[in-house]
Amino acid sequence: MSSGTSKDRRGAAVGSSSASVAATSSAAGGVSPARDRNLAVAPTMVNIGYGNLVTAARVIAIASPSSSPMRRLREEAGQRGKLVDATEGRRTRSIVVTDSDHVILSAITPETIAARLAPDFDDEGGE
Repeated sequence: MSSGTSKDRRGAAVGSSSASVAATSSAAGGVSPARDRNLAVAPTMVNIGYGNLVTAARVIAIASPSSSPMRRLREEAGQRGKLVDATEGRRTRSIVVTDSDHVILSAITPETIAARLAPDFDDEGGE
């Protein structure tokens, strides 16, 4: 090792140049700092019924399937190959729209899913 190099707590060499740090860390089998950050933050998953989960950060809207626009949205998503049926054969009670244009059908009511997304959600607006 060079005179300006020391070891971190994992035993990987830490020097003054970032190239030598990356090369030494990779050679020692260490995990890069960027990868450590990604592992530390787990996505928040929301149960949309019967063991089916969706990432909370990707949900844009939760709607009732009874209106004509929602029926059209459902049909168009099916034609595009972006429809996910998570109802387990039960009646569709809500439609979840994601930021990736996926439309997810759920047998759980929109109010229940909204409460799971934001535990502080109150349908009546009171406290």
